[in-house]
Amino acid sequence: MEIKILSTGGCANCKKMEQLVLEVLKETKTAAEVIKVTEIKEIMSFGVMSTPCLVINNKVKIAGKLPAKNTIKEFIMSEDA
Repeated sequence: MEIKILSTGGCANCKKMEQLVLEVLKETKTAAEVIKVTEIKEIMSFGVMSTPCLVINNKVKIAGKLPAKNTIKEFIMSEDA
C-alpha cells in the first residue's frame, strides 16, 4: 500500500495527519510506504486545491481538512482488504 500526504509545508494539520497515519499503521500492523508530497505541481496533479490531503493507492480520500483518527483507520483498512 502507498499512502501520500499532500502538504505545502509545515502546517500543523499536515503534520498531525502524518502522525495519525503512522499511528494507525502501527496499531493495525499494516505495511505501507508513507510519502510526503510537498511539490505544488504534484499536489495539483491530484486535482486538489487545499491541504492536507490523504491519498491511498493513488485515490484521494480526503482533502482540505484533518479527518478523525478512526476515519483514517477506515480508509486504510478498506484499501488493505
